[in-house]
Amino acid sequence: MTLTTALPSAPASLPAYLEPLGHGVYAIDTAFQRDHFDAAYLVVDSGRAAFIDTGTRHALPRLLGALEALGLARDAVDWVIPTHVHLDHAGGVGPLMAELPAATMLAHPRGLRHMVDPSALWAGALAVYGEEEMRRSYGELVGVPESRAVASTDEQRVTVGGRMLRLIDTPGHARHHHCLWDETSGGWFTGDTFGLSYREFDNPERGAWIMPTSTPVQFEPDALRASIGRMMATRPSKMYLTHYSVVGRDEADVERLAALLIAQIDEMEAIALRLKDAPDRHAALKRELLALYQRRVHDHCGDRLPPTRVAALLAMDVELNAQGLGVWLDRLKRPG
Repeated sequence: MTLTTALPSAPASLPAYLEPLGHGVYAIDTAFQRDHFDAAYLVVDSGRAAFIDTGTRHALPRLLGALEALGLARDAVDWVIPTHVHLDHAGGVGPLMAELPAATMLAHPRGLRHMVDPSALWAGALAVYGEEEMRRSYGELVGVPESRAVASTDEQRVTVGGRMLRLIDTPGHARHHHCLWDETSGGWFTGDTFGLSYREFDNPERGAWIMPTSTPVQFEPDALRASIGRMMATRPSKMYLTHYSVVGRDEADVERLAALLIAQIDEMEAIALRLKDAPDRHAALKRELLALYQRRVHDHCGDRLPPTRVAALLAMDVELNAQGLGVWLDRLKRPG
C-alpha cells in the first residue's frame, strides 16, 4: 500500500539532466561515463529534501543545479544518503556536504569511516585505475566532518518533510550497502542491490531488462538473494536504480525483474564455480558472462540490438562482474 501526500508539481521547464519521476522524486543524470548511466536522486517533500547517492565529485554542479531548478535553498536539504561507498555512488558526498549547511550524511556503519576519511577508498581505487583515470573519472575525494556524519541502523526511519524513509541492511553487492524504502512512492532506492538496467535495453512491450552486478570486492550471492527477497516482501511497484533510473511498471513487473535477477545470479554463480580452476580464469569468466547477457538481452529485445552493440554497452560491467566473481572464488578457497 502506498501513501498519498500532497506534493508540489515539478516546474514546467527543467534541465535535461533532471527527470521528475512523480511523488516528489527526481533522477539526476550525473554524467559519469556516459549519459543515462549513473543517477543520483533528490527526494522532495513539504519544502524539505534529501539526496540519495551523489555520483562522483564531477556531478556537484548538477546536484546543486537540481536544487536551483526546483526552487530549493541549499539549507532545505536534511540528508545526504549514499547507498554504499563505491565512488560512482558516493564520490561526490564530501563536496556536496560542504555546500549544504543543514544536511547530515547518513552512511552504512561499515562505510561511515570511509566517508569521513576517504584515503583508503582513494588508495584502493588508485591501485586499480591509476592516477590519471582517477582524476578524470572521479576527481579528488573530500571527507565529511565527523560531526555531520551518522551511521545507519537496520530498520532505521528518517523523515524528509512529511514522508518517512526506511533503511535496511542489504549485503550481497557490498557489505556496506543499505537500501531505502519510500512508502509514498511504493519504491526502493536500491543502489546496486537490485542490479543494473540501462534504458537502451528497454522493450516497449515487455519493459525493462535487468542484470546483477558483482563488482569487487564483496559479492556474496546468497546474501544478495536474501537482500532482494527482503525488499520484495514490501510488494514494491517500482525500483529506483543508480544504473539507471526507475524501473517497474507495477508490482507484477517488479516481480518479473526480481525473478530475472535471481535467475542470473544463479547462472553467474554456476559459471564461476565451473571455471574456478580455468587456466585463464578472468578471460574465461568474461567470455561466459558476455554470452549469458547477450542471450538474455536477445530473449528480451529480439534482434533489435545486435550482439556487438550489447557487448559495447556492457563492456565495463562484464569486466567488473568477472573481477568480482574472481574475488568471490578466491575467498571460497580460503580456510574458515
